[in-house]
Amino acid sequence: MSSEPWAPDSWRNKPAAQDVIYPDREKLDKVLNKIRTLPPLVTPSEIERLRHSLAQVQRNEAFLLHAGDCAESFDACTQENISNKIGLILSFSLILIWGARMPVVRIGRIAGQYAKPRSSPMEKIGDREVTSFRGDNVNGLDPNDRTPDPERLLSAYFHSTTTLNYVRGLLTSGFASLHHPRDWSLSHVRSPALREEFERINEGLSDALDFTRTIGFGSQHASYEQGGGRGVLGEVDFYTSHEGLMLDFEEAMTREFAIPSSIPTAEGSPAPAARRVHYNTSAHFLWIGDRTRQLTGAHVEYFRGIRNPIGVKVGPSMEAAELVRLLNIVNPDKEEGRVTLITRYGAGKIENHLASHITAVQQSGHPVAWISDPMHGNTLTSSSGLKTRNFGTIISELTACMRIHAECGSRMNGVSLEFTGELSEDGFSVTECLGGSMELSEEQLGLRYQSFCDPRLNFEQSLDVAFLISNNFKKARRGRKRADSDVLYAALGGRKPVATA
Repeated sequence: MSSEPWAPDSWRNKPAAQDVIYPDREKLDKVLNKIRTLPPLVTPSEIERLRHSLAQVQRNEAFLLHAGDCAESFDACTQENISNKIGLILSFSLILIWGARMPVVRIGRIAGQYAKPRSSPMEKIGDREVTSFRGDNVNGLDPNDRTPDPERLLSAYFHSTTTLNYVRGLLTSGFASLHHPRDWSLSHVRSPALREEFERINEGLSDALDFTRTIGFGSQHASYEQGGGRGVLGEVDFYTSHEGLMLDFEEAMTREFAIPSSIPTAEGSPAPAARRVHYNTSAHFLWIGDRTRQLTGAHVEYFRGIRNPIGVKVGPSMEAAELVRLLNIVNPDKEEGRVTLITRYGAGKIENHLASHITAVQQSGHPVAWISDPMHGNTLTSSSGLKTRNFGTIISELTACMRIHAECGSRMNGVSLEFTGELSEDGFSVTECLGGSMELSEEQLGLRYQSFCDPRLNFEQSLDVAFLISNNFKKARRGRKRADSDVLYAALGGRKPVATA
């Protein structure tokens, strides 16, 4: 817990991991001053609504889906790519809702996920050693364009604005309507089993909607949600996120506001209208990476002062006591909805670390949402030299995570996935991860490998994961119903109830 005063620039007094060195500091300052005058991308009310939703996730009343690209590119900012990405997130969450019978909080790695951390400041391309590619908001993928350019930060702002504007337009114009989920794109899914299972959900959903229309519910009813009205069948809440890596940019997007008086806080009490706090207005949710979570570092210092809900990547190198100390720094008052822990161990290491982390957090009394990132600890290099991930290994970490949480009296509250609904020029899914129901082989990786960063699950592989999680929830739900039935049966003195769920 830090007793030092906080300010948006107090991080500058701490060592910054993954720092970018700009050769022209005067140009950087000019760009940052311009960004400080530009409008916020997100609002305090939206951020507070997400805090409220994440408090529900922490109480096991909702499930968190955090998903999208490993790193966005400026070139991929197109109508088709954004629509396909949102369509996949909606399809995935629909499958989860159907199986779990609980709300899904959707946070996209979108509209700002342009930077990427690197293990080395230099990399070798052919026989040349050049500055490492750090993402489109820093330098270019072309080996001849590796000098960090501050103008790219400004370009990142406007690409984020464009992306977010189109996402908002999609989600308020009927694209998310439960009346036509097939429009979210299933045409390129090759697996008959997946298509059949998704169609079964569509049929069940259609029957339910027909029933609500018949009794006069669906046409007129609007559900009040935290922070404002929402037509639950036509619109969804959707939030943006990125890794808070570039602290110069994050500071420039940090603005002081009064907590909206009309929005109850995540703790449930009305917010004092006079209380002013700092929001990062570049995204609703930001996270600290595994490479930048040093307790005395610049990133932890910056994150402890912003009002946004935050994520923390937790890997095998983090000690249990260190995790608790980090929580004490970024959430000293143990506020609900504030911290999400994103675990990423690797399938071969999760057994050695997750249980001790869960126990330490339980004993500390910190409220957190536990979500699994089964992607980052399971990256490998194929025989052809392409970075890839094996679907079976991803599932192995995911299932181990669910089991270990249950054994510890805890619960996996969500998942963080790198996936894409992006299609190649010939209209097929990308080929970056091995396996899945499509049985993608190593020889097929190069067919439609489009990521310039980490390998992503494609549409079909993503739905494989969705059904796995959904079916796990469905089994647990049916188990609880059977248990409730047994209790009722015993209470009736062994007489069979007239009807049980």
